[in-house]
Amino acid sequence: MHGSYTRAMPLLCVNVDHVATVRQARRTFEPDPLEAAHEAIAGGAHGITVHLREDRRHVQDADVLRLAEAFPGRLNFEMAATDEMVAMARRVRPAMAMLVPEGRHEVTTEGGLDVVRHRGRVREVIAALAAGGVRSSIFIDADPAQAEAALGCGAAVCEVHTGPWAHAARASGVASPDARRELDLVRAAGARIRELGLQFNAGHGLSTANVGPVAALPGLGELHIGHSIVSRAVIVGMRAAVAEIRAAIDAAAASGSAVHSAR
Repeated sequence: MHGSYTRAMPLLCVNVDHVATVRQARRTFEPDPLEAAHEAIAGGAHGITVHLREDRRHVQDADVLRLAEAFPGRLNFEMAATDEMVAMARRVRPAMAMLVPEGRHEVTTEGGLDVVRHRGRVREVIAALAAGGVRSSIFIDADPAQAEAALGCGAAVCEVHTGPWAHAARASGVASPDARRELDLVRAAGARIRELGLQFNAGHGLSTANVGPVAALPGLGELHIGHSIVSRAVIVGMRAAVAEIRAAIDAAAASGSAVHSAR
């Protein structure tokens, strides 16, 4: 699933958490995240992302087990840095386990993990994952210092938080000075991640309206996108929603590759 970080076309991993959110609203059996994941792959996704939160607000343990069985080598498991989640990751052996900060009262993940502050615990968790044969990623803010700390903790991948870019692009337009400033921070963080020999991924708040400039960044390995795809899927279906955003990603990446090749 995971290509080289110098790959021209970034891979798309679809997060199916919010399919489970709809199901849990009624504590019933539908919609099924596994069925949604199959539709996402049919629509052109390269992998599936899922976040098992400590409070189990959407995805449940059984969902993770079923997804891991159905998509060996294609599952990205988002997790808090807890012993319980380390045990689950070692049980299901995902293609990658990504450490994320987690707050019980947040609606969604509000920022990157502060690796600089928590490097001791992060190092312990990554070592435990590695001992179980699990490759590690860390979700970080667009800060080169966090990437450097991630390297020191043994991570193989850094996923840069694109929420500030998405917010600025929504508020004032993708070409606005505020949005460009946030994009430049993501670009600089990505460049440092690659200089350190780590894989550069990105995600959070991305949609067909704002993914293009991020997808065009040099050396981007993967994009992890969930909410906007599930939202669009309510209208057009999961397969079509994934195909739409894949088209936007591929077009932007192709354009970016052509620009960089010409320089």
